[in-house]
Amino acid sequence: MRIRATFTLALLAASTVTAAWDPARATFRLVARSWTSRVAIAGRSMEPALDDGDWVLVDPDAYRSRPPRPGDLILAPDPRQPERALIKRVAEVDRAGRLTILGDAPDASTDSRAFGTIAAADVHGRPWFRYWPPRRLGPLR
Repeated sequence: MRIRATFTLALLAASTVTAAWDPARATFRLVARSWTSRVAIAGRSMEPALDDGDWVLVDPDAYRSRPPRPGDLILAPDPRQPERALIKRVAEVDRAGRLTILGDAPDASTDSRAFGTIAAADVHGRPWFRYWPPRRLGPLR
């Protein structure tokens, strides 16, 4: 009986330690997969949320389990120049799964007003964290 109690306590302690590390592991995996999709911001179209020269991490898996929703930031190819990436905010999602995307600074943004909607399937990920410059470090909204 004493051995069983000791074994049970050991298992309980091990599961508690494992549970305490789960959020850290999840965060590490998110940063690791986002690091390969990091992006430098060029231009003023997303000010004040993103400034020219900011560097952000993009989660390439963010929209695998759910489609983008209005208000979400997305990374998508520019329909006019597919090799160029755009970060914009989703303004609207229509029934066909097409997104209207807009910059936060309308006067400085080329967005769906210029090139129309984009397919939700074309989205490359969700920008979620600014890591440069250090004074602006933090999650994106």
